[in-house]
Amino acid sequence: MANSKKSFYVCELSAEQIAQLEAVLKERCWAFKEVPYAHWQASLDKTNVTAYLSGKTTVQGKNLEELVLYVIEPEILKSAGFGYEDLLGTANDSAAKSEPEPEEPFTPHGGIDESGKGDFFGPLVIASVFADDVTQKRYREIGVRDSKTIKSGKKIKEMADAIRKASGGKFVVVTIGPESYNRLYNKIGNLNRLLAWGHARAIENLLDKAPECPRMLSDKFGSEHLIRNALLKNGRNVKLEQRTKAESDVAVAAASILARDMFLSQMDKLSAALHLELPRGASPAVETVARELVARHGADELGKYAKLHFKTLEKVLPGYVRPGKEAMQENG
Repeated sequence: MANSKKSFYVCELSAEQIAQLEAVLKERCWAFKEVPYAHWQASLDKTNVTAYLSGKTTVQGKNLEELVLYVIEPEILKSAGFGYEDLLGTANDSAAKSEPEPEEPFTPHGGIDESGKGDFFGPLVIASVFADDVTQKRYREIGVRDSKTIKSGKKIKEMADAIRKASGGKFVVVTIGPESYNRLYNKIGNLNRLLAWGHARAIENLLDKAPECPRMLSDKFGSEHLIRNALLKNGRNVKLEQRTKAESDVAVAAASILARDMFLSQMDKLSAALHLELPRGASPAVETVARELVARHGADELGKYAKLHFKTLEKVLPGYVRPGKEAMQENG
């Protein structure tokens, strides 16, 4: 790593990617404002992101590296290493031309991933899967990959069924429905801590089914100690590992598909119960459906179908104080 940190980062984003980044930052409670020649500017903890009308997007501030490496690259650009040499000063022409490093030999481990984190409607689902020498080959034959690259819900279901069959029962799916999610968030007051709690439960439950599991791998979403602190006695000895683009790992990819399958299934059930198609994400279309839901059933019913800490709620119900907002302000 270079001796001095970079304080400025720039990349080109499409209109769709700018909208995706806006949704991610709003979910994480960044403050937005209008600035000239830009779609928006967002700020949090002395870090600023500006999305210009031209598509150029800039990041400045003390948390620049964390935002680029853990959010913009893996979640928006979906291109590992994009801008890495500019940010950390580690890449050069000779490195770019060098041969890729060989893959590490496979060793048994568990993978964990979630679905629904960025969706206003529906549950948060966290899945964990154990892969050993036998099952990892089965998963590769199935063609498991990051669920975000699979656009068909039918294909997700087919692959999830195959994964469950191939797993020998060594998988866990934890579903936190909207009402339970809202109660937990109101108590915890922080999304990363809620995610850590859910990850810990999925790890503990998987270890009951696969006590031989030596380590767990997940995507990077927060400090590892959050999961470690949430683990009970049964999980304290397992090695925890987080990294960006963890979905490239066969066990994590399998978990991502199981989590997505359950999320889509639950969304179908919620939509059927309402006789109203609930869209995914946190887009203007989501706001429109949320207003229709409130008009039909009243504001008190929204918590049965939606995650109430999203800023989307303030657009649907102006003046409403989102759960956990005061707690987060008190905790800095």
